[in-house]
Amino acid sequence: MIREKTKELIMCALFVALIVAGAFIKIPIPVVPFTLQLLFTMMAGLLLGGKLGAVSVCIYIVMGLLGLPVFAEGGGFAYVLKPSFGYIIGFAVASYVTGTIANRVSNPGYARLLAANFIGLGIVYLFGMAYYYLMSNFYLGNPIGLWPLFLYCFLLAVPGDIVLCILGALLGKRMIPIMKSGRM
Repeated sequence: MIREKTKELIMCALFVALIVAGAFIKIPIPVVPFTLQLLFTMMAGLLLGGKLGAVSVCIYIVMGLLGLPVFAEGGGFAYVLKPSFGYIIGFAVASYVTGTIANRVSNPGYARLLAANFIGLGIVYLFGMAYYYLMSNFYLGNPIGLWPLFLYCFLLAVPGDIVLCILGALLGKRMIPIMKSGRM
C-alpha cells in the first residue's frame, strides 16, 4: 500500500516536471504558442489514469498561479486574465477524460488511445477557444470575431496537435503495459 502510494506520488511529480518542461519547448505561432504541454498532459492521463493525470495537471496549474514561471508565458495569478489560460484549464479536464476513456480496459488498443487523445484535444480546444473569446471580447476590450478565433486558435494550431495525439497513442500503447506491470 505504501509502496503503491509512493509510486503514484513520484509519477505525479514526474509528470508535473514534464508538463513544465513541455511549456518551454515551443514553436511560436500567432496567438497561442505551440508547446509540448498537450503531449505531456495527455500522457499523464493515459499512463496515470484520469484521476492522477488530472491531479498532476492541477498541481502544475497551482504552481503557475502561485507565481512560479511554469506556464508558456510566465506565471502568477494574473495569468488567469490572459486569453490563452483557457487552454491550461482544458489540459486538466482533458487529462481526466483521456485517462478515463483509455483505462476503461486493461490493455487499450491504438484505436481507443487515439479516440481518447482526440476527445481530449477537443476538450482543450473547447475550453481554450471559449475562454479566449470571452476574455478578448468582454474583459480586454479587444474583440475577436468567430472566424479569426477559429483561424488563429484552431486552424493554425491543430495540425501539430494532431501529430501529438498520434505520438501520444503510440507512446501510450508501448508504455501502458510497462506501467501496469510495475516495472517502472
